[in-house]
Amino acid sequence: MSARSKARKRALDILFEADLRSSSATDLLELRPPQDLSQGEYSEALIRGVSDHREKIDELIVTYAQDWDMDRMPAIDRNILRISIYEILWCPEIDDAVAVSQAVEMATELSTEKSPSYINGVLGRIIVLKPSFAL
Repeated sequence: MSARSKARKRALDILFEADLRSSSATDLLELRPPQDLSQGEYSEALIRGVSDHREKIDELIVTYAQDWDMDRMPAIDRNILRISIYEILWCPEIDDAVAVSQAVEMATELSTEKSPSYINGVLGRIIVLKPSFAL
């Protein structure tokens, strides 16, 4: 597993925990000792980036995740989408295909049988429409 893959997984763990606790991911991040964050810099960048842009990210999920309300969507899928959408829209150094591939891989490993294809579809729509988003 690559260093960035490990960092995404660690960021996912904290975002997922924050989602379940209805708390701030950045607050949880601050409570962690520095050595607790494997691949700390990229994990931290993902957590802070998702937190900073969460309103827009969630708006995009609601808009393009057809047939799913945010509340009905599995929390793991919701947070995988948040990380990937952040990377696609605000991390120009990450290729869109890599962000999607990593999201599908995490969903395959951690979520339901249908999650990988569903996440792939949502992210595909985000990529196609990316040039039209006002960020």
